[in-house]
Amino acid sequence: MRIGLFAVGRLKAGPEKDLAARYLNRFAKAGPAIGLEMARMTEVAESRASNSETRKREEAGLLQKAHPEGGVLILLDERGKALDSEAFAAMLGTYRDQGKRDLTIAIGGADGLDPALYDKADLTICLGKLTWPHQLVRILIAEQLYRAVTILSGHPYHRV
Repeated sequence: MRIGLFAVGRLKAGPEKDLAARYLNRFAKAGPAIGLEMARMTEVAESRASNSETRKREEAGLLQKAHPEGGVLILLDERGKALDSEAFAAMLGTYRDQGKRDLTIAIGGADGLDPALYDKADLTICLGKLTWPHQLVRILIAEQLYRAVTILSGHPYHRV
């Protein structure tokens, strides 16, 4: 299963970008052995529209263009379902085992996600009830993707 990340906003060179890249690289190297591969990291510029509803709608349109037809769509939102690392890994494993070919995890812009996306999403999850800067969200989800691979493969990286 190919996994893609979609993010509104671009990470500038620096420690956040380096750390996210480190975990995505680990995921890309370890994932294929268990049927998970890093497909793409899509970064789009934040909309310059004058109001938040229009910005969210424009950003949602970019997400829909980047998301493969028939793929699984997971939205990150602080009001989403909280999963622990084992449940996140199991969820990825379940989609993989169901023969899903593509999965996209979407990180919205500063205004959040367009309400229409929630109806199209297969799942909405949160990385805790706190609000996180988008730069840190990328690091957190990249690390969790790598951690999921280690859980699914029985690697000792994940300890409880």
